Amino acid sequence: MSELRDDDAPITTSKRSDKIGDATGNLVEAKGDSLVGRSVTIKRPREELYAYWRDFSRLPSFMDNVERVDVIDDATSHWVVKAPGGKTVEWDAVITEERPNELIAWASKDGADVPNSGRIDFRDAGDRGTVVTATILYDPPAGFIGKIIAKMFQREPAIQARRDLRRFKQLMETGEIATAARTRKQFEEETA
Repeated sequence: MSELRDDDAPITTSKRSDKIGDATGNLVEAKGDSLVGRSVTIKRPREELYAYWRDFSRLPSFMDNVERVDVIDDATSHWVVKAPGGKTVEWDAVITEERPNELIAWASKDGADVPNSGRIDFRDAGDRGTVVTATILYDPPAGFIGKIIAKMFQREPAIQARRDLRRFKQLMETGEIATAARTRKQFEEETA
């Protein structure tokens, strides 16, 4: 029988159950049951990407579901995020660990509409730029049913993380995010 080999796959995609446990253990404060992990390589220096991300008020510029992030102080922010059915969910988040130009970890405060925690890692990729990895642990409202509904409305964090990282890559590499000729907002204004 072959032995398990150590792999370098992202923790959230590893087939080894002990590594999946590491994903939640690596979060300073694990809040949530559903684990999401996504990575993207961006042809920009790690320091530049970290600096942009660390200014949380800029995150709505590429995070489609994030309506706004109000920075309360250096470690605390208030998030307003779109949810299915035209509703929003809100929470306060606190930075639980930070290593400049390497990682930002957070956890929602008690009373969050969607308890969550996670981390964003920035790792050098040599001539290719920087690998940015988002690891998110969350509790969907209404449990499994809420997760299914969120997926139907394209508001599920696994879907959003992939799209948001792709938009972040576009913004950082080209200075803009590619959109359809008419945005959803323009279409709604025209049909109203």
